[in-house]
Amino acid sequence: MSIKVDHRLLYVKVIEKIKKDIEEGVYSEGEKLPSEFELARQLGISRATLREALRILEDENVVIRKHGVGTFVRTRALFSAGIEALSSVTETIERGGKSAGTIFLSSEKIKAPEDLEAKFGSPLSNGLMRIERVRTADSEPVVFCEDYVPYDLFPMKGIHEHQSLLDLLEKEAGKRVMYAVADIQPIGYHEKISEILQCEEKSPMLALMQMHYDQFDQPVLYSCNYFRADKFQFSVVRKRF
Repeated sequence: MSIKVDHRLLYVKVIEKIKKDIEEGVYSEGEKLPSEFELARQLGISRATLREALRILEDENVVIRKHGVGTFVRTRALFSAGIEALSSVTETIERGGKSAGTIFLSSEKIKAPEDLEAKFGSPLSNGLMRIERVRTADSEPVVFCEDYVPYDLFPMKGIHEHQSLLDLLEKEAGKRVMYAVADIQPIGYHEKISEILQCEEKSPMLALMQMHYDQFDQPVLYSCNYFRADKFQFSVVRKRF
């Protein structure tokens, strides 16, 4: 069906048309769109106009374009959270209406690397506890967690009974995490983590690196969490000053 009767910029009309088709179920999540040739023919536009519309739709995370394969409707994130609000992975999953679970992979005492000592801001003569876990939503793996806690603080007891390290630190060590300084980065395929999270090939992840501080402004937990980008969406509220 041609859209040329509308006198707005042509690529804007194409964007709105494709979004409307997705909302109305003409194209479902994960579905491959018709080829550029076929879609341009259906809409009565040039392929150059279509490519500009698809480029913008990709920037807006509406579609995914795979070189040599085609264009697909992006799967919407199951879980969304404001990055300015400090929540545990457990809370985020449960707010999304799913049952949060944990698969413990390892926990061990290690010598503190220099870069982590610098992050904690003090010598860690007794080393760190490193905990690797997979967080699940209704038994589906969605987050890989690598956490580091000073060995002197870490309550060994109860590690496998608690899903949230934030709760464990408060209940067993008296350390209430009040805030965190975070850095979020998109990453591509990771040989170890992508396989653990059962990511499709070339499926991206979001890496959230955070240093957590207690009620006395002391660093108590450094975490590296890797989220499946097709399951999680993070947002931030920005204010003008």
